[in-house]
Order: sequence, then C-alpha cells, then structure tokens
Amino acid sequence: MSKSAIVEVIMTAFLVSALSCAMAYGEGPELFRKGKGVVTRWSSFENPNGVKGKGGMENKGAKGHPSDSIETSETKVLLDIKGCGVINRMWMTIMDRSPEMLRSLKIEMYWDGAKTPAVSAPFGDFFGVGLGRRVAFESALFTDPQGKSFNCFIPMPFRKGAKVTVTNEGKKRLSHIFYDIDYCLTSKHDEDVLYFHAYWRRENPTKLGEDFTILPKVKGNGRFLGTNVGVIAGKDYEDCWWGEGEVKMYIDGDTDYPTLIGTGTEDYIGTGWGMDFFAHQYQGCLIADGEKKHYAFYRYHVPDPVWFDSDCKITMQQIGGNQKKIVMELLEKGVALKPISLDKDGRLIKLLEMEPVPGLEDKTLPETWTNFYRQDDWSATAYFYLDKPENGLGPIAPVAKRVAGLK
Repeated sequence: MSKSAIVEVIMTAFLVSALSCAMAYGEGPELFRKGKGVVTRWSSFENPNGVKGKGGMENKGAKGHPSDSIETSETKVLLDIKGCGVINRMWMTIMDRSPEMLRSLKIEMYWDGAKTPAVSAPFGDFFGVGLGRRVAFESALFTDPQGKSFNCFIPMPFRKGAKVTVTNEGKKRLSHIFYDIDYCLTSKHDEDVLYFHAYWRRENPTKLGEDFTILPKVKGNGRFLGTNVGVIAGKDYEDCWWGEGEVKMYIDGDTDYPTLIGTGTEDYIGTGWGMDFFAHQYQGCLIADGEKKHYAFYRYHVPDPVWFDSDCKITMQQIGGNQKKIVMELLEKGVALKPISLDKDGRLIKLLEMEPVPGLEDKTLPETWTNFYRQDDWSATAYFYLDKPENGLGPIAPVAKRVAGLK
C-alpha cells in the first residue's frame, strides 16, 4: 500500500470516529434531525418533573420557586418520572460549597424503578472534581464556568423511568440548591442502549504494595467511560513524587494480569514528568496544590472507548519515586515504603525479580532514580455504562469517612 493510501485510510477512520462521537453527543447532523415522538422536558423546583404546561405557577408566574433547602438527613427528589427517555444535561449550584458540604451531599440516580442506585457519589466528586474543592474548568463531560456551579453533559438513557435524588448526610443545613435536569422522552430505545452508572470510593491510606481500586469488578456488557481521581499525598514522603503508578484495566475474565495497562499516573492523563493545572476535553489536572499535597485529575475515554463483554475492574498502582539517597533517608526514618526498581540510563533494575531482593544499601546498586511502593489518600469516581440498571457495588462510604482529612 502506498504512503498516500495509508494516510487516506487513517484519516477516514479518524473522521468516522469523530462523527460517531459527535452524533452520540447531539452534535453534527443530529442538530437538525428530530426523532418521531420525541419531546423535551426540564425538571426544576419551578416545575418538578417537567410537567407539561405547569412551569412557574407559584407567585403567579413571577419567580416563585427557583431554589430550595435540604435539611440534615433529608433527601430531596429532583426528578421522578415514568417512561422511556434520556437525560441530556444537568445543572446545579449550591450556596455552601465548602469541602464538608461537597462531600456530605450524596447524589444518586435510579433507572427503571431499580431498588439500588446506578449512580452513587458525593455531590462534588460526581461533577468532575475531587477532594471537596472547586475550580473553573471545561471538559467534554463536565463544566464549571466560574468555580460556582455543576454541569454534566453525559447522556443517561432509561426505559421505564428515572429518579434523581440529593441527600444531606452532613451536620449543616443547606440553605440553597438550584437545579435543572434537561431530558427527552421517546417511545423506545434500541436493545444495545446501555445504562449510565457512577461509583465513588476512597482508601485513606492505601495499602502498601496493593493497587487502589478505581472501579471494583462489575459484571455485564458495557463501557468504562473514565474517572476523576483525588490524591492527598502522604506528608511522611516529603517532596517525593507520588505518581509512578500505572493504571490497570481488567476486562472479560482477566485475573492476575490486565489486558490494558498504562505507564504512569500522569501519563494516563496525557501529560508527563509531573502534574500541573490543565483542563482539556478528555484529560486534565484541575488541582495541583504542592503545599497541601492535593492533586485532582481526570481521563474520559470518549474518543478511545474501553468496551467489555462480561466484566471490568480498574485499578491504579501505588508507586512513587525519588533519588536513591533520599529514599534511603526515608527508610531510616521508618517511613512505610518498599523499593521496587531503579532507573539506570533508561532501563529498570527490577529489584523484585532478583533473588534475594537486595536492599538499597547494596553497593552494586547505582545512585539513581528509585521507584517504591507507598501509601497515600486516594479517592475516585468511576463512570461507566452497563447493560442493566443495577451494578451490585453496594453503598458508598459513610459521610464521616468521606469528609475526614480534607482541610
């Protein structure tokens, strides 16, 4: 095949992929094509569930109910409808955007009358930024124009009904929450249309030598859409880099080793040699606070889908690094770490494959960059589609564990 033919094949594949993604998100040709029987509805406090001809009836139509409050231990239902359709957009804002409130509020979503939620996450974490912090950004799935609001553009189909709730599990009353949920109703979905899911978890600290689980194993046919991750690096490790760990994606029967694997934490979000602020459509780092050792980053697999047919599990290795001398000093201080490899001129000296495994004091080991297992505070929201409305993952951590150590 000639060079020009190869280029043409590559460009054609790229354009087909781009068009497919655009159409899936309501762009391109779909902007001017209306499906038969499709109707548009918005749900807000001015018209809960988007009932036809019932919007803005309070105060004789003059802005009577734009917001509401949520008492402690109260669950506020934002949407509860029957029928077939798809949620296209969510927008919300709240008066109290403190770390405690962003982690104390829990957002959940139920499809088709299911008893357990498909989506369960702290309010702030669900909307694209972890650690109970806000920052202005824009990505393909989430936006926050000025660091004060919460937008989600992930399509969320349902066949028999949809329910969205926010629960205040904290100690403080939330005085103001504003929202609208924009959705369309239709007659039916094709059989291959999947249900949206999201799940949050935290390990504080992670276990030495064990990967952090971003998404516990789920069974079914689906797609891993991506994740946003929050890391509070352990202060015992001083200024050592924490992000040498590789993402692992176990799909369709993988056991000890995954099919899909990355090369480093910052590599996974498309950058290299550390993390600083950037906000791109499918990857970014929204918090890089070296003083507090807070980092929040994301990767969304929109143009590069991760499909699975029977099961999926996503993890991230807990590995950091620094020069050998500094790592040895930390060991002498009793810091919890385990050396695993040294980088010598671009080739790794693999300590764990040596018999016996040498200590860093071994004179034959060079003075160079040293990778080691470490323990930090990791949390993550995993987004995925599944061929059923329930995922079997169980409830997220209680509020006390969600808010601990955020300041």
